[in-house]
Amino acid sequence: MEFTASTRILTHCATLKMLGAAVEAAEAVGQPQCIVIVDASGELLGEIRMNGSKFLSRRSARAKARTAASIGAPSAAVPEAARPHIAAATGGEVTGLVGGLPIRIDGELLGGIGVGSGSPEQDLTVARAALSAICADDDESPKREQ
Repeated sequence: MEFTASTRILTHCATLKMLGAAVEAAEAVGQPQCIVIVDASGELLGEIRMNGSKFLSRRSARAKARTAASIGAPSAAVPEAARPHIAAATGGEVTGLVGGLPIRIDGELLGGIGVGSGSPEQDLTVARAALSAICADDDESPKREQ
């Protein structure tokens, strides 16, 4: 029986590169955003609230990132019927709002990114740009950990 395991983590360099790419994408679509990146356990790695973004979107972006990291799937994958109950049970830490994507490299779940302040399409565009910056998988379908 083994008592330890090797784990891959996102580095601060990856976090900064993702934030930079996300800001660039938000500027390109003309929508200031709140962008949050968390590790696989939901702990904050980095965030930015762009000038002109909606200040309450910071909270929803964080919930989107933590949800994606927790379930290993886009935040929108939370079933519609369960959303109010899960949000209540977690104090708003889990959401079904569009804009949260898991961060995977070579299929391994490393964290989540949440983007908020724009339309659902804008939020996803910005999140995908961040994933692309570090060559992360861009597959929105849920995957189970092995």
